[in-house]
Amino acid sequence: MQSDKIQIFDTTLRDGEQVPGCKLDTQQKLIIAERLDFLGVDVIEAGFPVSSPGDFTSVQEIAKLVKNATVCGLTRAVKKDIEVAAEALKFANKPRIHTGIGTSDSHIQYKFNASKEEVIRRAKEAVSYAKNFVDDVEFYAEDAGRTDNAFLAKVCEEVIKSGATVLNIPDTTGYCLPEEYGAKIKYLKDNVKGIENVVISCHCHNDLGLATANSIAGAINGARQIECTVNGIGERAGNTALEEVVMILKQHPYLNLQTDINTKLLYDTSMMVRERMGMPVQPNKAIVGANAFAHSSGIHQDGVIKNRETYEIIDPADVGVTESAIVLTARSGRAALAYRAKKIGYELTKIQLDTAYKTFLQFADRQKEVIDEDIHQIMKHVNKISKIAIA
Repeated sequence: MQSDKIQIFDTTLRDGEQVPGCKLDTQQKLIIAERLDFLGVDVIEAGFPVSSPGDFTSVQEIAKLVKNATVCGLTRAVKKDIEVAAEALKFANKPRIHTGIGTSDSHIQYKFNASKEEVIRRAKEAVSYAKNFVDDVEFYAEDAGRTDNAFLAKVCEEVIKSGATVLNIPDTTGYCLPEEYGAKIKYLKDNVKGIENVVISCHCHNDLGLATANSIAGAINGARQIECTVNGIGERAGNTALEEVVMILKQHPYLNLQTDINTKLLYDTSMMVRERMGMPVQPNKAIVGANAFAHSSGIHQDGVIKNRETYEIIDPADVGVTESAIVLTARSGRAALAYRAKKIGYELTKIQLDTAYKTFLQFADRQKEVIDEDIHQIMKHVNKISKIAIA
């Protein structure tokens, strides 16, 4: 199933909510789900219905609310899980059951104490059973990143025969390198009978900081769905960040891959999620961090003031940020001071700027950042010097 469209599968409300301290109630989940639908995500993984009555209710209410996206519920390869998920999803316009089982030697031996044949049998049974309730069944091969490719291909082929419509190839522990993960997706594309009839999905974790890179490598090699979260939240070091993969694809058109995400809503959506979940975003976070479009080095500031593209590959407006930030510090030059002064009403001559800059450096050496109120104080000093000079 090849096209240039990458489906965005958002799991903020399932994998993202598994972060300690990020628990949401149903009303909060509905607010975020509605925003995700408006943002343009293709699939919303609303929760794990069998895990608790609260999660069941949340999935059910999201299924009623969402108008455009597919609504997905997670299960284990257990009949009861699948039945409960199907019940929670019965009001969805486009329901999907997401079921699966671990496939790595580690999971087979230590988690299930089973044989490979037993794992394949359980995988097939889970997919077949889920097909009794919904047409759209996604199968996850947990810890696929550390699963032998030949065995993984065999599992995938069997679940396709059983009716799977999407194959999720998770790098559950964030272990893979991008080249390795991309090669795994290509191996499946080349060796699994019937794989052209399903969507391959990437679900990458960020334990080694490679989740986004691995997801992009997967897409380049034939995956057509990326599973991600807003702000990259998720268990341990988090998941692939939605805003990162979307903007990478947007900024690299030669990849011939695109999404339906309204990128101008990315920053506001990030703010909504961080506020609702109480999960701060590091200032240097790509795309949505406070410093993503902030410049404090004099050389950088001068370049950006003259032409934004000298130091910015993304127009801030494309992700919903008003403008680049010129932050005044001791590293800032005259151009930055003149720019910020003009923003608050001061058109400085060269002589005034030279005088102001000397005073500015005194402020900057005393504090981390010079703010607009400080500039007003600096200009009072400049005006006072000017009057003395005229007299």
